[in-house]
Amino acid sequence: MNPEVLSAQNSFFVTFVASLLIWLMFIGVGILWFIDGKIKKEQALHAIFSIIIAGSIVYLIKTLFPTLRPFQFDGRPPLTLTIPGDGSFPSNHAAISFALAVSVYLHNKKAGLFFIACAILISAGRIFSNVHSISDVIVGSLIGIAVAHTIQKLHLFKALR
Repeated sequence: MNPEVLSAQNSFFVTFVASLLIWLMFIGVGILWFIDGKIKKEQALHAIFSIIIAGSIVYLIKTLFPTLRPFQFDGRPPLTLTIPGDGSFPSNHAAISFALAVSVYLHNKKAGLFFIACAILISAGRIFSNVHSISDVIVGSLIGIAVAHTIQKLHLFKALR
């Protein structure tokens, strides 16, 4: 096969997992909640709250400790649909996708494994798309995992009733 065609296909795949797969995860939670019925309202709210908290933590860290993204110093262009304007560390996509995936996993192991695989692909895509380093996605992933576990342990929505 033509190397240019392979390169274009690889670029499309990296762009897809780095930029769009996270939106399919959001749609997936909606499908599980409305159609499958295995995720109840409380479980979906855990996922949403985990996303908000993880995203807020990442935003705070990026504000306090701004860092350059790989494409800003290595000369290679980013392979994402938008050019990120904030700092690189930690990865918001990794934090949010893992917060969502682990929240689903804690309530539904089978579906959760699929979501975790998507979160891993998103994180790898962020590295291969040249917008994050490995440490950015590892720390982002750890934030998402920790937040999802904390929200699950606190059972905030049971306390609100």
